[in-house]
Amino acid sequence: MTERFEMLIGGARRGAANGTTFSCENPYTGRTWAEVPDATPADVDAAVTAARAALDGPWGQTTGFDRARLLRNLAAQIARDTQRLAAFEVNDSGKLHREMLGQMTGLASWYDYFAGIADKLEGRQIPTPNPNFLVYTRRMPVGVVAAITPWNSPLLLLTWKLAPALAAGCTVVIKPSEHAPVSTLAFGKLFEDAGFPPGVVNIVTGSTGATGAALAGHPGVDKVAFTGATETGRGVARAAAENLNASTLELGGKSAQIVFDDADLDAAANGVIAGIFAAAGQTCMAGSRLLVHTKVHDQLVDLVVKRATTIRLGDPHDPTTEMGPIANGPQFTKVMKLLDQALTEGATIACGGRPDEELGGYFIRPTVLTGLVPDATILRDEVFGPVLAVSTFTDEDDAVTQANGTPYGLAGSVWTRDVHRAHRVAGRLRAGSVWINAYRAVAPSVPFGGYGLSGIGRENGVEAVDAYLETTSVWVELSGATRDPFVLG
Repeated sequence: MTERFEMLIGGARRGAANGTTFSCENPYTGRTWAEVPDATPADVDAAVTAARAALDGPWGQTTGFDRARLLRNLAAQIARDTQRLAAFEVNDSGKLHREMLGQMTGLASWYDYFAGIADKLEGRQIPTPNPNFLVYTRRMPVGVVAAITPWNSPLLLLTWKLAPALAAGCTVVIKPSEHAPVSTLAFGKLFEDAGFPPGVVNIVTGSTGATGAALAGHPGVDKVAFTGATETGRGVARAAAENLNASTLELGGKSAQIVFDDADLDAAANGVIAGIFAAAGQTCMAGSRLLVHTKVHDQLVDLVVKRATTIRLGDPHDPTTEMGPIANGPQFTKVMKLLDQALTEGATIACGGRPDEELGGYFIRPTVLTGLVPDATILRDEVFGPVLAVSTFTDEDDAVTQANGTPYGLAGSVWTRDVHRAHRVAGRLRAGSVWINAYRAVAPSVPFGGYGLSGIGRENGVEAVDAYLETTSVWVELSGATRDPFVLG
C-alpha cells in the first residue's frame, strides 16, 4: 500500500501548490511505497515567508531558556517515535533497520546536548580606550536557514544542522533528498507535538535538485547548511554567495585507513570492515582506502576478504542482515561504472566486484580491489558504495603522503600499537576526524567536517552553534557630554 505524505509550511500540512507528487522507491523491493509533494517555486517562497514570519514573531522573542525547554521536549518526542522513524529510513534508503534504529535512538541526545547550549549563549563586556563608553556584545540568530540534506542517514545529518540552528534561535526551511524524503516529512509532526510555534521548522520536497537550488539561492534565506556530493555543494555555495550568505558544507570524502605492521591485525580488519561495508559504504566518512604496510599486506587483505565474503546481504528489516542494497538506481549505476573503470585500469578483484546475482536489484557484493596503480581513478574519486581500494606503503612518511594525496580531507584512521606514532601520524593527516585504532564513531559534542573538497565549516560540538549566530556590538555613551561631531571615537 502506498503511503501519502505532505509538506510542512507555516505549521500546516499541505501538498504542492499545483497538486503534483512524486514516488519514493523502496530500494530493496524495487516498488513504490510512498508519494510526496513535488514542490513548486511558490511552495519554496511560502516556506521561506513562513520562516521569516516566525522569526519576526513569537519565536524571535523566545529566550534561550525557552528554546532549551522546547529542544528537550523534542528529544522526548523522538524517543517515543524511534521505531516509526527508523522504519521510514529503511524503506527510503535500504540501510539496515538495526543501524537506523540505533541512529534514531541516539538522535535525541543531539537535541538534549544543544538544549544545554541554548541557554548559555552569552555576549561579553569589552574594555575600550575611551572610558566614557560601555561596550558589550550580543549573540543574535543569523536568521532563516536553508537546510539541504542527503539520502543517507537523512534525520541524523539533518539534526547536525537543525539542533544548533534552533538552539541559536534561527528558523529553518528543510529540503530533504528526493531519494529519501519521507522520514523528514514524518519528523515534522514532532515539532508541533513538542510545542514549537508554527513556521519555526518548515519542510519542502521536490523530485529534482531544482527545489534545493531555489531554496539555496532564495533572497529570503540568510544561511545555507548542506550535506551531499562535492559537485552539488559547489552549486549550493555559488547560490548562497549570490546573496552574500554564508554556507556550511559537509561534502565528500576519500578517507584512508592506515595500518602499520605492528597493529593488531584482527582489530584492524574489523575496523576496515566497519569503515567501508557498514551502510554499504554509503557514508561520507567511509574508509574507502586501505593503506597497509608492505610487511602485513597479504595477511591483512586475507583477513578482510575472508570477512567480506561472509557478509550477509538481504532484507534490511531482517535483524540478521549485515548489508543492504545501494540506495537508488543512479547510485548503483555510478558504483558499477567506477568498478568497471578500475578493472580497465588494471585493478585485481580480491572479492566481490559485481552485483549479487541471487538478490539482484541494487545489491553489490562487498568488494576489495588490489594491485592498483598510484593514479588509479578508484583511489581518487569517491565511490559511495561497498568498494575498498588497497594500496601499500613502506614507512610513515609514505603513508602520510598517500593519505593526504587526494583533494578530500574528511576522515582517516591510524592502526598501530605505538602510541607515539599514533599521535604523530594523526597530527600530520589533513582530515577533520581521525580515529586511532577505531573507525566510524560520532557524538553530538565532537566537531565533524573536513578539509579541501570535503567541505567548509564544522558541525556538532559547542562551536557548531557559532555558525548560526551573528555578533552585535553595542556602544553606550556614559558621560552625557556633547562630543565633537567631526572627530572619530
